[in-house]
Amino acid sequence: MTKNELIDKLSRKMTHLSVKDMELAVKYTFNLLSKSLSEGNRIEIRGFGSFSLRTRKARMGRNPKTGAAVYLETKHVPYFKPGKELKALVVDSAISKIHE
Repeated sequence: MTKNELIDKLSRKMTHLSVKDMELAVKYTFNLLSKSLSEGNRIEIRGFGSFSLRTRKARMGRNPKTGAAVYLETKHVPYFKPGKELKALVVDSAISKIHE
């Protein structure tokens, strides 16, 4: 699902709000989440999951085009850990599709 699809679905569900209002709400929410992560904070949404930062150590990598060795510095990358309810929903959905 893309951000525009999310805005569209929410707008159809909440008809008392305009599409522009829903677009602002979604963009504001994503900006808050991004800003919080960039400040090193952990975000937990009960039933859905949590977002945090993981540190990747410095290492030697390879340029895929030339094959030359390249030094990669330490960096922080976003990490998502799904919650129990989300895991169960995904597993149940996958199992039901297998048995169809």
